[in-house]
Amino acid sequence: MQVPPNSDLTLGMVCVDKSEPGRCTWRMTAHERFANPAGTMQGGFLAAFADSSMGAAAVTFVQGRKVFSANAEMKISFLAPVPPGAILTCTAEVVSGGSTVAFVEASIFASTRVSSGDGTTAGGEPGGGTDGGTDGGTDGGPAGGTDGGPAGTPAGGGRLVARANSTYIFRPRD
Repeated sequence: MQVPPNSDLTLGMVCVDKSEPGRCTWRMTAHERFANPAGTMQGGFLAAFADSSMGAAAVTFVQGRKVFSANAEMKISFLAPVPPGAILTCTAEVVSGGSTVAFVEASIFASTRVSSGDGTTAGGEPGGGTDGGTDGGTDGGPAGGTDGGPAGTPAGGGRLVARANSTYIFRPRD
């Protein structure tokens, strides 16, 4: 078994946090080669990103038990287009599970904010965003998250672009 899998390497996915069992956060860039004819990221790549993130959350949930994990079903809702160059963050969490199954949810956020290191962002506003919103984020939403964006927004901001849920089954591995 190759770790990380080829799909993660091909898409440029990086796990940035798996410190809590059953929960993990991944990051990737929406590369232009993943764009559809409309010029936005093709949904299948977002689904693959969510699947890898949720699979990792399921594997950390088993906490040391040797199991094979398989995605039995998955649903994803695309909520907003993702432009090439956006930084994607996916947080996945096991919401319920046991010895043979785990139910996992994921949220994908896209941020186009680029920090110059001098306190300005891509919009050129000190501490401001690129959306014209009043919260300093890139989403146009109300304040409340960890970065001044909406509640549940990962540090670094962003707009919620997809939500997914999946059922993973576990089989003992010798």
